[in-house]
Amino acid sequence: LFNLLSGALTADSGVIRFKGHDITGWKPHQIARRGIARTFQSVKIFSRMSVLDHVRLGYLFGRSESGGGPEAEREVGEILEFVGLAPMWDVRGGDLILAHQKRLEVARALATKPDLLLLDEVMAGLTPTEVAEAMELVRKIGKRGVTIVMIEHVMKAIMSICDRIIVLNHGVKIAEGAPGEITVNKTVIEVYLGE
Repeated sequence: LFNLLSGALTADSGVIRFKGHDITGWKPHQIARRGIARTFQSVKIFSRMSVLDHVRLGYLFGRSESGGGPEAEREVGEILEFVGLAPMWDVRGGDLILAHQKRLEVARALATKPDLLLLDEVMAGLTPTEVAEAMELVRKIGKRGVTIVMIEHVMKAIMSICDRIIVLNHGVKIAEGAPGEITVNKTVIEVYLGE
């Protein structure tokens, strides 16, 4: 789903609409400039590129009007502060621990100035403390007015962050509703926990 929405895959049927526009078949850079950004289940960072340059790249790739200069540097710095990576601005991406690599992906995505942020298992592989920190970051992003769609298997996070949950099984929607409704949904329980 995220690959289709972000342009990594091209739909062979159906239509993808975002904010009233048909974006089916658009290239990833066109979709990013329209206002959709994403992270990846397996982090996709440039191992030799600095944290600062990762976020600069997102800024230049996205919907920035300035293209660079002092305004870009200020905004990039603000994003690094926001995600908690400012002290690591000069560290290479490959030298970061997993939790910081995931934050770096979020920072790079935020630098594109998205209206819709697709978070793909941003909490997978993290310690309980790191999950709590990631949950707080997701909440802060939502408070900024960015719409978030998450794929996540850390149920504590989903149940406490999400207003609405859609459960897929092999690409088919089997349930939709508030967290409380999903936890007691018979089909969800059977599919994910067994009878």
